[in-house]
Amino acid sequence: MPTPSSIDENDHTTKVQGLFIQHQPEIRGFVLAMIPNFSLADDVMQETFLIVTKKAASFEIGTSFAAWVKTIARYKALEAIRARKFDTLSEEVLEALGSEPHEFAGDTDERLVLLRGCLDQLAPQARRSIDYRYQNENLPPQIASLMGCTVQSVNVTLSRARTFLRECVQRRMASNPNLSHV
Repeated sequence: MPTPSSIDENDHTTKVQGLFIQHQPEIRGFVLAMIPNFSLADDVMQETFLIVTKKAASFEIGTSFAAWVKTIARYKALEAIRARKFDTLSEEVLEALGSEPHEFAGDTDERLVLLRGCLDQLAPQARRSIDYRYQNENLPPQIASLMGCTVQSVNVTLSRARTFLRECVQRRMASNPNLSHV
């Protein structure tokens, strides 16, 4: 039978996990700024969520969730960069980027608005693949099974869709000079 303190602890953990989910797009953007690889960024997001859950008791509700979670995400991203040894910004630059405890911009991030518009322009199969991968968190073998195609086909479709989305957002940002600061 759960004790009152374990119920309080579970409730606190649930609240912290809720904050993570609420700020997930911003956290993902922060991780992608350090690791420009969607698949690896997904891995870092999952590892960050696990640490956030494990250390939820050390977070005080009402303090800066952004600063706390960015610190965790930055360390997990640096671990991933070291383990995989791929080209990215130097560790000093990455440390400097993550050292400012800025709050997240919330739903006002213009890039998310642009991305939503670009998602509507994807071909139906590409859109389904993106939805399976990033909304339902299915892996390519699972997506292949759901869509009745090969894993290689899913990987190609996802790669082309990500390229299209990146270029679409960049075009829209370039066409609106007010967004160049984003």
